[in-house]
Amino acid sequence: MANAQVLFETNRLKLREFNGNDAEGLFQLNLAPEVQRFTGDMPFNSVDEARSFINDYSHYQDYGYGRWAVLLKETNEFVGWCGLKYIPEFNDVDLGYRILRKFWGQGIATEASVGSLKHGFQQLKMDKIVGRAHAENLASIKVMAKTGMWFEKAMEYDIGPTLQYAMSKQKFPS
Repeated sequence: MANAQVLFETNRLKLREFNGNDAEGLFQLNLAPEVQRFTGDMPFNSVDEARSFINDYSHYQDYGYGRWAVLLKETNEFVGWCGLKYIPEFNDVDLGYRILRKFWGQGIATEASVGSLKHGFQQLKMDKIVGRAHAENLASIKVMAKTGMWFEKAMEYDIGPTLQYAMSKQKFPS
């Protein structure tokens, strides 16, 4: 598990399945209040708890995709995660991302998101991908808009008032 294969690359990033080496990065990511503010997720209590999450993460086996570790190409440094998640209650595929605070403002979430959309449409043959963000999470909403996703609807979700954006295979620039 330590050397998970790179699924795809962007100009500056590599995305791959999580492995045990990502436990410290996931722990730090979930520890940051500014990263967790709009997620509704509880922080991990330890690096071991983050490692257990990775070991128990079954989306790759269950659906053939999931959230992926995002690494800088030049240094292999863990910068966060991005990827696709099947949401059974809505029967849709959700684009999600979280980036360590020190990498904010560099376009990494947008770059990783565009790569994930491309992978979803071209490799995984998906027809539609949605993204959801708390209505006050302006940075995340901006990322979705920059990817070319369009506003689809306002809704209530587990994180509170939520805006849903969408992208279809037909509208995705190839």
